Amino acid sequence: MTTRTPYGGGAIGSRAARRSPHGRPDERIARVVAEALGGSRTVLDVGTVAEDLPFADGEFDAAMTLFGVRQWPDVRAGLREMRRVTRGPVVILTRDPALVRDFWLYRYAPEVLDTEALSHPTVEELASALGGSGTVRTVPIPLDCTDGFSEAYYGRPETLLDPAARQGCPAWSFVDDRVREHFDRTLRADLSPGPGTRSSATCAVGRATRDHW
Repeated sequence: MTTRTPYGGGAIGSRAARRSPHGRPDERIARVVAEALGGSRTVLDVGTVAEDLPFADGEFDAAMTLFGVRQWPDVRAGLREMRRVTRGPVVILTRDPALVRDFWLYRYAPEVLDTEALSHPTVEELASALGGSGTVRTVPIPLDCTDGFSEAYYGRPETLLDPAARQGCPAWSFVDDRVREHFDRTLRADLSPGPGTRSSATCAVGRATRDHW
């Protein structure tokens, strides 16, 4: 049996607090994380705070953070702390900022994905901060992904027209109403083409991926 200890609003706490029907953890992505954790019995689940963890050296079998690194003021310090308190694997589920813009959303709201790209450290920076050996794995996003991040809707663009769905992506809170209005207007237009034509938004859909270290 695995015991997870959330700290700083880790994935457990943040997901439990989420009330939107558009944000339910996807079990297929969760299985990928579980595989990376291996047979670890005690796991530290780190959220928005990591730079000064109140735990002893090597207290946990493993540690994980799901999209937490983008919120840390000092990413290197946070990763060093995760490594310090962990005997085994440190698992990070994150975006690769080099790939964030390779998504149809960039056509409609480039400011949102520009914000996302700037908020994530590179895979190389993460690996350097952790030290030792590691593995980078691409995590496929299912077409019917139940989670609430923007790329979860790559095959269902109409869902992002719902402001409640966009709440799962913090970058939307950093853009102004002009950006949101432009997104809404242009995507609706592409999803409602004239008779005999195909929706250009649907044609523009691509497959988004995220990486974890």
